[in-house]
Amino acid sequence: MIDYEVYVDRLGGFIVENPGRVVALFFVLTLVFGAGLGNISTDSGTSQFTEDSPAQEALDDVNREFSPAFETSSGSTQLIQRDDNVLSKPAMLDMLRLQERVLSRPDLRATSASSVASTVAQTLDPSATTIDEQIGALESASPSEVRAAAKQATASPQVSSLLSDDFNRQSVEASATIGVVSHEVPGLSSSAGTSGTSPMTGIQEEIQTMTAVSNSDIRVFGSGIISGELGNVIADSLLLVVPAAVLLIFGFLVVAYRDPIDLLLGVVSLVIAVVWTFGFMGLANIAFSQMLIAVPPLLLAVGIDFGLHAVNRYREERVKDLAPVPSMRTTIKQLSVAFFIVTGTTVLGFLANATSDLAPIRDFGLVAAVGIIFTFLVFGVFLPAAKLYADELREKYNVPEFASEPLGSEGGMLARVLSGGVVIGRKAPRAFLVVILLTTVVAGAYGTGVDTTFSQEDFLPPEDQPAYLQQLPEPFKPGVYTVTKDLNYLEDNFESTQGDSVTIYVEGQLRQDSSLEMIHRNGEDPPESFVTDDRRAEATSIVTVIRNYAEQDPEFAALVDRNDANGNGVPDDNLETIYDELLSSPASDQASSYITEDYRQTRIVYTVEGDATQDAIVADGKLVAERLRMDATATGSTVVFKGVSDTILLSAIESLTVALAATALFLVVIYQVLEGQWTLGVVNLVPIVVSIALLAGTMRYLGIPLNALTATILSIAIGLGIDYSAHVVHRFADEYNAEGHDLDEALRLTVGGTGGALTGSMLTTTTGLGVLAIAITPVLGQFGVVTALSIFYSYLTALLVTPSAIVLWERLTQQDTATAAPTSP
Repeated sequence: MIDYEVYVDRLGGFIVENPGRVVALFFVLTLVFGAGLGNISTDSGTSQFTEDSPAQEALDDVNREFSPAFETSSGSTQLIQRDDNVLSKPAMLDMLRLQERVLSRPDLRATSASSVASTVAQTLDPSATTIDEQIGALESASPSEVRAAAKQATASPQVSSLLSDDFNRQSVEASATIGVVSHEVPGLSSSAGTSGTSPMTGIQEEIQTMTAVSNSDIRVFGSGIISGELGNVIADSLLLVVPAAVLLIFGFLVVAYRDPIDLLLGVVSLVIAVVWTFGFMGLANIAFSQMLIAVPPLLLAVGIDFGLHAVNRYREERVKDLAPVPSMRTTIKQLSVAFFIVTGTTVLGFLANATSDLAPIRDFGLVAAVGIIFTFLVFGVFLPAAKLYADELREKYNVPEFASEPLGSEGGMLARVLSGGVVIGRKAPRAFLVVILLTTVVAGAYGTGVDTTFSQEDFLPPEDQPAYLQQLPEPFKPGVYTVTKDLNYLEDNFESTQGDSVTIYVEGQLRQDSSLEMIHRNGEDPPESFVTDDRRAEATSIVTVIRNYAEQDPEFAALVDRNDANGNGVPDDNLETIYDELLSSPASDQASSYITEDYRQTRIVYTVEGDATQDAIVADGKLVAERLRMDATATGSTVVFKGVSDTILLSAIESLTVALAATALFLVVIYQVLEGQWTLGVVNLVPIVVSIALLAGTMRYLGIPLNALTATILSIAIGLGIDYSAHVVHRFADEYNAEGHDLDEALRLTVGGTGGALTGSMLTTTTGLGVLAIAITPVLGQFGVVTALSIFYSYLTALLVTPSAIVLWERLTQQDTATAAPTSP
């Protein structure tokens, strides 16, 4: 045990002797950090999570090796047309005319267009190769001729796959179809994730405006639209959440402070903490992402708690008729240590996320930890100085106080309500703790079944937004979001076109005679999630290219036949000659997208069912890869996202373990150093373990998964939750060590004094964080709910469980002391 009071007294002396200078210094530092605000950039979407993923690295290898098929300058726009019958003449003309308008605009960088309408037009007139000629062919044909041509064209599975599932072959009718426009745009990314910024965004938004002149309902869909919504949702969420949080928090603070000057000081302190944190992000070049939207509410949570405790503790001294300076000295002496304990454990909880393999989670942990340190400095140094300076000016200019009574003052109704935990601890601490232990075990075991997810939809607004959002005035009214609605529509109505794919990246000596036969046989007896065609997996590979070109070129077909021992169209001899001929033919571009120039790498793309689960797709992809007697790796966007999902779960477990271990060690050491009682650190940890178990069980019960943001909640629950129990335990230690205070008196004073500030803090922070539930994106809404729950559980366990834990601690330590004491002779 060290004499820490010397350092605390020095800090308190400096603050109370130089309050004006301290305030001025903090304002100067605010200007310095404020300079970094202009450097903040944004990063949204899912690509930020996939950058360091091993599966993404494998996909990048595929993209790099087979660049012709994965040209990063290539993009496409889907035109989703809905009509009474999209195969009618007027509807098909609408589609062709829109595609013609797009192709005629150089700024849209369109290179080609395809649709069922163009195929029907070419069926009417095989020489109609341009959009203009196809429009002419349709316009000159009679409705019966168009119907006959449509029936003939849609007999092809490739063409009918572009029609909705309600396509009727007999009546030649369908309610929806998909047209495609291809673009050549530099700077497009080929990663599995979707970025919040894309060169395709402006192009596809402009095409959407062009659909207004169409008679049919045509929606534009593509990566640009998705990227645009991912980018806009951050700004819209902030505009919606921040004002709501500010209003609610302000309302609670008015009730908690009950004095306009104290309220102003508290709000200014919160603003300084946020400005410092965001300024740090700009100076450190950390991009603002969806995850970091949660940082301001977290800072508000801790800042409000610190502010209420500081002002409340100061008021407790002032009601004793003490002058401002000695009152503030006592406040700083007691709370600076409690603030240090809370800050240390909270920072450790956030920094535990540095163990994550996902860069956005690491950035979140770092920014939140730095923000908490800033909050500690602002509310531990600036606010006491500003409060004292304001009270000196108040007395000098005879400004009246509006309210000076502390929350939860002795004898008040709130104090009597908060004493419930003390009563339980006095009457039946052991029985109560046994019940709590059983509850913790059951809730924790149940919570281990919580789901883990990662998908693009987590970051997109839901299809059905609350009606009140569209009733909000500008600029709070969010924009119109359609991506989720369009995704759901495509999935529900174009099952055949919405199947994902798994790419098998193969490395080996492909000149060996058995290589192509091995690739061909690998499609036999496919797993359930793979799309089948005649009991074979639907796939494209170098074998597909060889067969397709053999159908077009008789000379090449003869070469294949001469080297095909079993007559199945797959050569199994002189493969290098086959490759050489193929890569020097008109099919070379297609061939190079499936085999490298050194004939050592190839890829096989398997189509999977649209309704297959992510777990099934990944498992089946790995199974098919293992069948090959070459070095094969399953990859693709689904595999990448599943890899991120698994990493999220691992990160949650690792960060929770690290946070618990680091926090336990910190508490044990700090209480041994400060109080000479390391066991108080264990007492401090008990309510947190209980609250984490309750939180995990509640998440599973409410169906809230561990996703990119909620995965951090377990370590955050430690960081924020320890706040409540640390204030209770440290205040108890001070009161218990005070002369003349027994156990009951110390607990009564602790709960009566600290409990009031804790209640005010809980109400404001749960409301401020819970308001994230109205955020536009599901991931933010879920984070707001679970964070608010973690605060409430921490508050509840701090006031109900901690007193019983302290009583049991006192009995055990007193028993140990009595046992260790020497017996009188």
